[in-house]
Amino acid sequence: MSEFEIFKPVPQYAPYALNPEKFRGRLYDEKGTTTRSAYQRDRDRIIHSGAFRRLKHKTQVFVHHVGDYYRTRLTHSIEVAQIGRSIARTLGLNEDVTEALALAHDFGHPPFGHAGEEALDKAMQPYDGFDHNAQSLRVVTKLENRYAGFSGLNLTWDTLEGLAKHNGPLCEKGDFSALHVNFKEYNDAHDLEIHTFASAEAQVAAIADDIAYNSHDVADGVRAGLITFEQLGEVPLVHNNVKEVFDTHGKLDKSREQHEIIRRIIGQMINDVIKNSRKNLKSLQPDSVDDIRNADKMVIGFSAEMRNQDKALKKFLMKNMYRHYKVNRMSSKARRVVGDLFNLYLNETDCLPTDWQEATQGKAAMEQARLVADFIAGMTDRFALLEHKRLFDISTFEL
Repeated sequence: MSEFEIFKPVPQYAPYALNPEKFRGRLYDEKGTTTRSAYQRDRDRIIHSGAFRRLKHKTQVFVHHVGDYYRTRLTHSIEVAQIGRSIARTLGLNEDVTEALALAHDFGHPPFGHAGEEALDKAMQPYDGFDHNAQSLRVVTKLENRYAGFSGLNLTWDTLEGLAKHNGPLCEKGDFSALHVNFKEYNDAHDLEIHTFASAEAQVAAIADDIAYNSHDVADGVRAGLITFEQLGEVPLVHNNVKEVFDTHGKLDKSREQHEIIRRIIGQMINDVIKNSRKNLKSLQPDSVDDIRNADKMVIGFSAEMRNQDKALKKFLMKNMYRHYKVNRMSSKARRVVGDLFNLYLNETDCLPTDWQEATQGKAAMEQARLVADFIAGMTDRFALLEHKRLFDISTFEL
């Protein structure tokens, strides 16, 4: 019996939204429930996964021990989900799918943010490289081993499609030559139609990610003293909202001032997405989710003006925050930690935990390297630092 035959309460969706009564199944058939739709089960499985819990101690920008107030991958993902649900609800889309994708989209990130990914990708170059989006798919389809009947979380086709393609098609139809091995491997078993766009719900999750990390990285950068709102005067998106706060409220304490500015930035970006997406949808006139998938461009996104403002903000943050010498120092250490761990584990697999050692035995070099990358990518910042200390600090012999 399929899930849609059991679960009945369905809200009114737009004709181009994902409807849980018409979901496209799972790789492994499962009996449904009386209390949750297929997409709600996806979301709940994501929340209860080990990968979700580990996001608590994975870097967004600042390494975990720098301060308790800075965003982590976990708090970022929750913020993306909140923004995504707001947009999805307004556009008549399925909030549950958008939320599930928002909560799982960073599962593939290794410790130490982008610096950790750069180091792991460099180490993995002889083995097809490392890509956090491809790794997210591998986590939910292979590495999360919680259920007796299958590996992974056995999410619906619709959710997996969104996780793989939320940023757009991965390749031309039939041409898999540039596709990461993790995508290839899963797609061979469960065709995600990776040459098309994803659902509108997945596109919402992608733009919500942009909104969340841009605005909240500004907040964290100001809090850390790396950037100031005065410096951000050259960025129209920020400047206009700073002016509005000062004109409306006058002098505020720093905490209130920061919050009032950031909430306005988020609101302005959300409103732009909704207005522009409605315009795109009106032009396309989609009657089904397949009309969204087969469109010639993303239908959910910023207007041209907001895209330019978003680019200006990203450019400012790259120059003044992400490449600030204090962040560079953290990033340099992070790259060394990840590189050291990879090289040691690959050359001395007997230093891996027993279950990971057993997984590598008898495997070809490519698969051994991928398993080592899996192990490192699943680490939290603090576990990676502890492992590095155990393995490389000759003054300690901690087990």
